[in-house]
Amino acid sequence: MSVIVNIMGIPLFTTVQEALIWAAANGLTGYHVHNHQNIRGYMGGVNHATAVSNNSTPQVNNVSNAGGGSGY
Repeated sequence: MSVIVNIMGIPLFTTVQEALIWAAANGLTGYHVHNHQNIRGYMGGVNHATAVSNNSTPQVNNVSNAGGGSGY
C-alpha cells in the first residue's frame, strides 16, 4: 500500500482499493477523496469525520508514509 500522507492519523492512499481495504480493516465502509499538494488521494470511510471518530487506534499495517505533515 502506498500512503501519500496521514491526515489526523488517518492514511491517505493513492488508490481507492487501498482506502477500501483500510476501511474494512477498521470497521468502516466506503471512501472519500482529499487533495494533498495537488495530488488526489483516497481515504477509508464515507467521510473524514467518520474515519477519524470511529478510529481511535487506526490500523495501518504494511503501510509506509511517503509524505509528511498533516495536509491542512
